Amino acid sequence: MIDFSPMWKLMEQKKITQYYLLKKIGIDNRTLYNIKRNGNITLLTLEKLCRGMNCTPNDIVRFIDD
Repeated sequence: MIDFSPMWKLMEQKKITQYYLLKKIGIDNRTLYNIKRNGNITLLTLEKLCRGMNCTPNDIVRFIDD
């Protein structure tokens, strides 16, 4: 299972808002909806998030066993 909780913690630490993700990084509402529900995202989206928040994929997502 995919878990995006590391991303929310990172955003809190760096004081990054959802507005920043939408307007500055270029993440659309549907993708943000998927992230909130631990849904799938594309590698392009992962790259945008990493570049926009100056981090690595491990800072954004983790995989957990059911």
